[in-house]
Amino acid sequence: METVAASSWKQLLLNALESNSSVKHSLFFQLATIGSNGKPSNRTVGFQENSDNPYQHRQPKSKGSSFFTLYLFWVVDLYWIDELKQCPFAEICWYFADSWEQFRINGSVDIIDGSCRDPMKLQQRERAWFSSSPKSRLQYLGPIPGLPLLGEIAFKEPSLDPSTGPVDAFCLLVLDPDQVDYLNLKSNERLNFTSRQNINGEKLWTSQRINP
Repeated sequence: METVAASSWKQLLLNALESNSSVKHSLFFQLATIGSNGKPSNRTVGFQENSDNPYQHRQPKSKGSSFFTLYLFWVVDLYWIDELKQCPFAEICWYFADSWEQFRINGSVDIIDGSCRDPMKLQQRERAWFSSSPKSRLQYLGPIPGLPLLGEIAFKEPSLDPSTGPVDAFCLLVLDPDQVDYLNLKSNERLNFTSRQNINGEKLWTSQRINP
């Protein structure tokens, strides 16, 4: 086991994104959480190919910072957001078909919505909102996902001023990784990256080769 920089596994992920850029479904991954009933709950989450890449945002250096945070976008599902608030731990499973690489990224999720009182986080949420296309923003004006369908109500196409800031239904989910499991099926290589905090509260990463 050796001490490494967070950029070690980050670079593996960025390389995989680049080498699989021609494969449209490589922009989507599964995010698993724990439901309020104690059972697994899974969603497919993605980001827009032509938007400001959320995986390249950098956080200011701070205690416990991993120097690499995953910014996730999602239409508000009231039940799912409530579950995340009760248990903020989640794991990404991301498979790249062209390069035969899999990433399992474990960490905690911070939910940034309009009620957040941190001005820095609200700025992040606003940047995320405007980095998506106007067409994508319209989906946040539709009926709230997860609630019962009340009859066959005629659907009215929503409209939105492109200069308007984030609507209430828009949340920014921020995953702060604690553990990364990397598997390359072509080279039959598997690496496990694990973080821990030192006495100063700084996050340190170690890597270890393990059996595929």
